[in-house]
Order: sequence, then C-alpha cells, then structure tokens
Amino acid sequence: MLKKDRTSSATELAQTGKWLTARRLRAHGTILAVCLWSFYVWNVATPTLRDRNGNLKGTDFLHLYTLGSIAAAHRGPDLYDMNAQAELAAQRVPEASGIRYLPLYPPQVSVFLGPLAHLSYAWALLVWWCGSAAVYGICCYCIWRACPNLRSYGGTVALLAVAYPAFFHLIAWGQTSAGALACFTLTYFLLRDRRQFLAGVVLGCLIFKPQLGLAAAVLFVSIGAWRTVFGAIVSAAGQLSVGVLYYGIGPLQRWIRLLRNIGDLWPLLEPKLYQTHSLRTLWTMLVPWPGLSFGLYVVSAAAVLGLTVVCWRRREDALLPLRYSALLFASVLVAPHLTVYDLVILAPAFILLADWLADQQRTLSTRWLGTLLYLVYMLPLLGPFTRSTHIQLSVIAMAAALSLIWRISRGGILRDSGNVAATS
Repeated sequence: MLKKDRTSSATELAQTGKWLTARRLRAHGTILAVCLWSFYVWNVATPTLRDRNGNLKGTDFLHLYTLGSIAAAHRGPDLYDMNAQAELAAQRVPEASGIRYLPLYPPQVSVFLGPLAHLSYAWALLVWWCGSAAVYGICCYCIWRACPNLRSYGGTVALLAVAYPAFFHLIAWGQTSAGALACFTLTYFLLRDRRQFLAGVVLGCLIFKPQLGLAAAVLFVSIGAWRTVFGAIVSAAGQLSVGVLYYGIGPLQRWIRLLRNIGDLWPLLEPKLYQTHSLRTLWTMLVPWPGLSFGLYVVSAAAVLGLTVVCWRRREDALLPLRYSALLFASVLVAPHLTVYDLVILAPAFILLADWLADQQRTLSTRWLGTLLYLVYMLPLLGPFTRSTHIQLSVIAMAAALSLIWRISRGGILRDSGNVAATS
C-alpha cells in the first residue's frame, strides 16, 4: 500500500497505474480523521452525560460499568437478569434510566471490571477511553516496529490508525474490542518466535469474546497445532474459573444456557444489523428465509475456514504475515456476531500486508490486494446504507482479500505485462 520512494510517486503512478500512493493515503487519512473526530468531539461536548443526539456517552460502556457494579456488590444472580441490571444502572447513572442490555459476557468479565465501579460513571468512562486508545496504539506501534519496509512511514501508519473507522467506533461505543486486539497482536509475536503454547494461552483469553476465537480454534485443531490448542484450553478454563471462584458455579451455568439459546436472542443482540460485518449477517440481510440464510452462512464459513487452513499448511516463516492476516480476516468473517468496533482486530493485518506489499514487484495480484485492503478499511463507513441495499460490501471485500491471500500463498501471483516499471 505504501511506496518506498516518495519523490517518484507521481512518475510510478503514471507508469504502473498504482493509485494507492503514500501521499494519497495520507490525504485520505487526514480528511477522514478530521471529519470523524471533530464530529465526535462536538457531539459529546455537552455538560451532561447525554450527547447532542440524546444518547448516553460511551453507549455500551454503561453495560460494562453495571457489570463492574454487580461484581463490587457481589450480586452474582444479577449477572444475567436484564431487569435487575437496568434498575442498578439507573441507580448508579440516573441519565441511563430506561436503557437495557442483553447480558452475554461470561461471569469473570464483571470481576475484572469491578475496580471501575468505585469511580463515577464519567471518570470510569474517561479511564476506559484512555485505556482502550492506549492498547490500540501500542498494538499498532508494535506491529509497525516489526515491519522493516514501513519504518520510514511511521507518520502515515499512525495517521491511518487514528482515522480507522473501527477505532472510531471502538471509542464511541465504549466497547471491549481493544482487549481482543491485544490478544491477536501478542499471539502474532509469540507464533513468530515459535512459542506455540504461550500463543495458545493468549488466544484462550478470547473466551471473553468467544465468537472471535472460533476461526483460530478450527484452524489450530485442523493443522494439528496441539500445543497451541492445549494452551488455549488451559487459559480459557483458568479465566472461567475466576468467575466460579468469585460467584460460584451458578452464573457460569446460566451463561452456558444463554449461549445455547442464542438463536432466539439475535434481534435483541443485533438491533442495528447494518452495523454488523460477518458472513452470518451478510446472508441474514440478503436472504429473508432464516433457515436458508443460516445454511448459506455455514457453507460460506466452511469455505473461508478451508482457505485459511490451506494457507497455514504452508509453513514457510516468510509467509507468516500473509497467513496471520488470513486468520484475522477469517476470524471476522466466520464470527456469528461481529459489530463494527470488533473490526479493530484487523489493524495488524493492514500493517503486515502493507509491509509485505511494499517489498513486492508490481503484479496484478498485489495491486488488487492493495485495493481490497483500502476497501476493507473504508467500507465500514457505508454500513448505514445497507439498510437500503441489504448488501454489506465490507464483508464481500474481506472475503475477496482472503481469497487473494490464499492464491498468493500458493504461489498463484498473476503477473501482468507491465509488472515492472520502466526506468531511465
């Protein structure tokens, strides 16, 4: 995506047809960052906890704050009681009266959130915002530092990271996806260093958002990475045991029953279907018959997982950025539930693939991959239009990018006649 030689970008653009120059990406990133963040700052710059649109600041953070309050009061039976949580939320945050959330986090999440309940909602939200931004920034920085071809483009990478629509939604919704990004980022480095068991331990921490670990679970079982699988099982069990030790076994049993009946709860879990970006919701919006749409999701998810497994069966170390990016795309695509803020887990894929592309000769495949990355980055902005079109283009772009990574990983790079620019 980024050119090494900035001074010759205009000449090479004319010679190769490349339009994703560093200069153009910086311009687009600047415009996007200014538009998104200036609007958000203006929207939340009110004297109360309600923004100018009448929504509670932090949105979903209210649910996290309520879970922390339940843990602080040791009220385990209320972890999966929507009415009790709505009443508690109104008591702690009067401006939140009437807001209800479907409780789906496993019990241990509330224990980890308990310290925030000792702060007022406003201060707890500020801490959460700062923590989420810091985790996101550190993850992007660490991945960038591991990419030698992007060393001279630190400013551009930082700008695009700030402007990333998924990061904007992560802050605006006050969600927990920064933790998932941290898990995937650390797992990459552990796999690079061949520390498979520890990589599994980190992946197992995704039990707090189990839908994001589905692709990884299928992948590592399929390729026989048993040390990674064992590490994930140990980690997930250990994390769940925190909730059991704190509350007893009852809340964990209720959480498991809730997951078993999740099919009946989709309307409550996804009130804004256009803000979701996975294969399941793509087919749900396209096909009006639930049975058929779910069948299409299963088939397409199996295809995505199959492509990912094939990519990972090629074990050359040089291909790890490609293989890991494929895993990240698959994690998003096959997740049964994935909202726009969860797309932050793709941040490492953008940086890793940009670094790989910067070191490749110009080919039809690499040019298409750069374009698809740009579309995956930008298309979440068009989510609201899906209410009319019923086609979530971001999902199609991600599936196309994964398919192209699979082709490239198998040596199927399509070279065109003008793949090398003429030099004088």
